Amino acid sequence: MKIIFVASEAVPFCKTGGLADVAGTLAQRLGAAGHDVCLFLPKYAAVHAAALDEGEARTLSVPLAGGTVSVGLRFLHRRSVTTYFVDCPRFFDRDTLYGPEGRDYEDNGLRFALFARAALEGAKAVGFKPDIIHAHDWQAGLVCAHLKRHYARDPHFNGTASVFTVHNMAYQGKFARAALEAAGFGSEDWTADGMEYYGQVSYLKAGLAYADRITTVSPTYAREIQESGERGFGFEGLLRRRSAVLHGVLNGLDTDAWDPARDACLPRRYGPCDAAAGKAACKEALQRECGFEAGSDIPLIGIVSRLDYQKGLDLALSALEPRLGRALVVVLGTGDPALTESFAALENRRSSVHFHRRFDESFARRVYAASDIFLMPSRFEPCGLGQMIAMRYGAVPVAARTGGLADTVFEGDDEGRPANGFLCEPNDPAGLAAAIDRALEARRGPRWDALVRAAMAGDFSWDRSVNAYLEIYRQAVKR
Repeated sequence: MKIIFVASEAVPFCKTGGLADVAGTLAQRLGAAGHDVCLFLPKYAAVHAAALDEGEARTLSVPLAGGTVSVGLRFLHRRSVTTYFVDCPRFFDRDTLYGPEGRDYEDNGLRFALFARAALEGAKAVGFKPDIIHAHDWQAGLVCAHLKRHYARDPHFNGTASVFTVHNMAYQGKFARAALEAAGFGSEDWTADGMEYYGQVSYLKAGLAYADRITTVSPTYAREIQESGERGFGFEGLLRRRSAVLHGVLNGLDTDAWDPARDACLPRRYGPCDAAAGKAACKEALQRECGFEAGSDIPLIGIVSRLDYQKGLDLALSALEPRLGRALVVVLGTGDPALTESFAALENRRSSVHFHRRFDESFARRVYAASDIFLMPSRFEPCGLGQMIAMRYGAVPVAARTGGLADTVFEGDDEGRPANGFLCEPNDPAGLAAAIDRALEARRGPRWDALVRAAMAGDFSWDRSVNAYLEIYRQAVKR
């Protein structure tokens, strides 16, 4: 199949979160499977020009705000995917992708309206006639609307179907009505069935309303976002109406990049056969690094997370403190200032807590490897990669039963799957405390090795997910 990915970030070029891992890795896996894949990304300041030296740049005139904007189109062929970068310094040559210090750029509506249209015009300019355009999150939502409104009779896109993936319903791309008009749409799209959303335009809704197929990143999350406003963020009615074309596909993990047997960041590498010795060495090294007593067999609880209300870390604070006499805690995270201050205060009060308040992937890898228990008490979690990485590194998760956590962490079930972690209900402080207690008790008992083996035996590769997406693509094209 000929497939175009349109995403605002993708590894290895630019990343703020899990969207980048999924878009970059899935595109590469589809290309490696023999499909003709190209990826459209903005050319941010972080994407160095030295990497884009293959061939001459093209120039496009992209409609925007009643006129046109001249943009460059640079490309790079890497492995089995050609990546095209939309080069418009006015909009993308900035220090951060979406805004400084967690705030949005005021012109994000224009920036990503331009990007969506440039991806379609770019496909025409380079002669890539796709079977599928796979758009990701609100930044690419207008692609699906443009295909239905402005390119429906364009011969280049005759037979092209669209798939829209929602990575997190909380991010909706909401702007004033003027953004809709600047993107080239009219009053016919300012409707409850179109892109209007409580007096604003939503680029997320554009993807949900106009895509031929909708996916999200786990089966449980696909159900949850239809069931309540708390999970669907006001779009649950639309999602129920489109439930026949909505699919939940669990994200995979790049098992080459996340492999304790080959991870150069670890003081001692290990696999399932020597996990006990390997993790003990990694734990002792991290204890020294964090100022704890080295060699102590006290359980180590790890947290690697964005500090955010979604992640339930305020609940973790209250659940952990009474248990610090029985465990060490290492936290890596940045984000919400109030949570940052709370974890810093906990570190100051208790010598058994280490708080690493800046993103550091090497340190994160050492935390995964050293941890006995990995904590993810999310209020909602579309998929989650942290629990998959933790289990691959032999850390047993304590997690909330929501979204992708419910699809990957099992505390024994009726389907015969071995227990690989501990679960509580989301937003349940008492339940979280009880789940941590069960994990700490198990850590001292004979079943711990079986829990670690079950965690490390999980199949988190992209193989099943790639096959699922290919079937969704076929359904979309057939329709």
